[in-house]
Amino acid sequence: MMKRLTAAAVAATLGLFALVGTTPAANAGEPYWQCVTFARMFSGIEIFGDAHTWWSQAQNRFQTGERPRTGSVLAFRPSGRMSRGHVAVVSEVLTDRVIRVTHANWGGSRGKVEENVTVVDVSNGGDWSAVKVWYNPINDLGTSVYPTYGFIYKAPARPSEGLLMASASAGADGQP
Repeated sequence: MMKRLTAAAVAATLGLFALVGTTPAANAGEPYWQCVTFARMFSGIEIFGDAHTWWSQAQNRFQTGERPRTGSVLAFRPSGRMSRGHVAVVSEVLTDRVIRVTHANWGGSRGKVEENVTVVDVSNGGDWSAVKVWYNPINDLGTSVYPTYGFIYKAPARPSEGLLMASASAGADGQP
């Protein structure tokens, strides 16, 4: 319950800053968000550990794929300075090759949350295996291409997982 209240407070704060159109000033009392902590809280996908481990941990626990869905988590592969990978929550699907994500601790926003950041699929096959991410300082897509694993969906890997099935014996009149 506390996690949901905290997530709601974070969402309300992000919404307020979006309406005001300003970025909050850095404050020593503000939390320093890591991408995994934020993604877990914001998406409800209960995976722990460094971002680069999320994809393998998701296998056989959650559905995974190469198509974005609102609320899914885009898992980035480790590359360059991003040695531990990265995870971001899909906040909006704009086209089959353009989405918006909300994520934390990215680039120039160390420890901060960035809301509705544009991400573009630049893979040759349109499978989201390579992306470019909007970079505010240049007001354009960044020049780096980031490799990704794909998307992790909140749904369990097996639809029956976690469901309880009820059964009742029928009486002589066919009623349970």
